[in-house]
Amino acid sequence: MDYDLILIRYGELALKSTKIRLRFERKLVKNISASIDGNIKRDQGRIFLEPKNFEDALEKLDKIFGIVSYSPVVRTKTTKEDVTKTLTEYTKHLISEGLLKEGMTFAIRCRRVGNHDFTSQEAGAFCGSVVIDTIPLKVNLSDPDFEIFVEIRDNDTYIYHEKIDGPGGLPLGTQGKVVVLMSSGIDSPVAAYLMMKRGCAVTALNFDNSPYTTSDARNNFNDLVDQLQTYASGVPIQKRVAPYGEYLKTCKNKGPEKMTCVLCKSGMYKTAEKLAKEIGALAIVDGSSVGQVASQTLQNILSSRYGVDMPILSPLIGMDKLETTRIADKIGTFEISKRDDGGCKAVPKYPETQADLNRVIKAQEDISQEEELEKVFKNIEKED
Repeated sequence: MDYDLILIRYGELALKSTKIRLRFERKLVKNISASIDGNIKRDQGRIFLEPKNFEDALEKLDKIFGIVSYSPVVRTKTTKEDVTKTLTEYTKHLISEGLLKEGMTFAIRCRRVGNHDFTSQEAGAFCGSVVIDTIPLKVNLSDPDFEIFVEIRDNDTYIYHEKIDGPGGLPLGTQGKVVVLMSSGIDSPVAAYLMMKRGCAVTALNFDNSPYTTSDARNNFNDLVDQLQTYASGVPIQKRVAPYGEYLKTCKNKGPEKMTCVLCKSGMYKTAEKLAKEIGALAIVDGSSVGQVASQTLQNILSSRYGVDMPILSPLIGMDKLETTRIADKIGTFEISKRDDGGCKAVPKYPETQADLNRVIKAQEDISQEEELEKVFKNIEKED
């Protein structure tokens, strides 16, 4: 069976006001067009794609946020003769593929948009009779073995049987920009993915901690961004790398040894805030999960974020490592993140887990944090 089109559905967009929905629809169409070559049409709550490469389109739609589901469809005219001919051919195709067999139960799911001289129920009954004339099946509307969908939209009718799940969420780029603190680990790429799913354009900010880390950490970061780019149709991820080794050296030499990780994270947030303001981002994102590591106890989260006025979003905050790993595996970042990059040699043997805010403020003053971070910010690299 040669499919003519792909019918694309969206979910949350339909709940928006007319003005917002139209804006989101246009953005979704633009994002689809950025990675798939073909003709696209919007039609009363549906998007129809006529791709030049059908298989390639099906693969790419699975990674475009805002799409709830999609279906390969055949199109015909809304006349009894055309529907009968096309649905008969479609039924024979299903039989040849082994999807329909004698003795099975089936249901026609009919949806109608526009003005017609028949009801959806009447259209469904007619289509059901066409199928039964082709193969003897029993109708079961409550729990059928197989479903055939018929969408009648004015003068065109669309027939299909598959509903393939999309990634859902909101169209990328509809919710503004965020700066994501992204390392080479498991958590932060997943945090970036989840914010992209909510429509946020991402600038990935990596902190190069050499000589306390190896070049493998930066290479893995680049590979992680490349993998996430496959989900960034229409709104590519921007990369920034901050030289952070000298700042860490100052933390270790002038600050309390146990507080190195807290001062490190504090500096990251403040650097990210400067970058966010420069590029017009509205929030900072990290991969924190309560209690997962020393820097992520509630006390340390409070202390490390002190002095940052911009919202800091942590989409993994209530997840455990297993939940995060499952998402990482699903989106293709886990195998990259689990590569051995040598870790960070700046981590103290006994890191602070309950940092007192007043002591953190004093330590920030002792290391001249603002001056040191200004050097970091001025030397941030923009990568292609």
